[in-house]
Amino acid sequence: MAVGTRRRDAEFTEFVVSRRVRLHRTAYLMCGDPHRAEDIVQQALAKLYVSWPRVRRAESVDAYARRSVLNAFLDDGARSSRREVAAEIEDRAQPDRLSHEDADALWDALRELPPGQRRVVVLRHYWGLSVEETAADLGISTGTVKSQTAAALTRLRGALVPADVTGENR
Repeated sequence: MAVGTRRRDAEFTEFVVSRRVRLHRTAYLMCGDPHRAEDIVQQALAKLYVSWPRVRRAESVDAYARRSVLNAFLDDGARSSRREVAAEIEDRAQPDRLSHEDADALWDALRELPPGQRRVVVLRHYWGLSVEETAADLGISTGTVKSQTAAALTRLRGALVPADVTGENR
């Protein structure tokens, strides 16, 4: 194995070790199935490895990897649009400050969002991207990002906020 190839493999391995969990979580948040998320990440990382010499010189390797996961998710969804996602998700990553019941409610509410809204929520609120960065990653306008975010947050509030807090039981 040539020195350049070993260095390339070492750099790529270091990147994967440091980012794999976050990439998997991103795929999982988009599809709701840990096994499908694993397949999506594997597909994205395989393509990323092939492009690694060019990618590692890019302005943002993280953005490229994130878009690779997003594209793999969209490709997977196009191939299997009729496949049903498992109703119960076993390996849930639980936010630190939520009770088990609240985490279940959050996962259920996220799973009920339409795919476009779920993608926007994941990129804006999990990755912390700006409206412009989210629009660029998804190939949509900033106005669409804003409207999808607003609609998603409204749906999530409706699903998660108790009725007595919203004033419906008064």
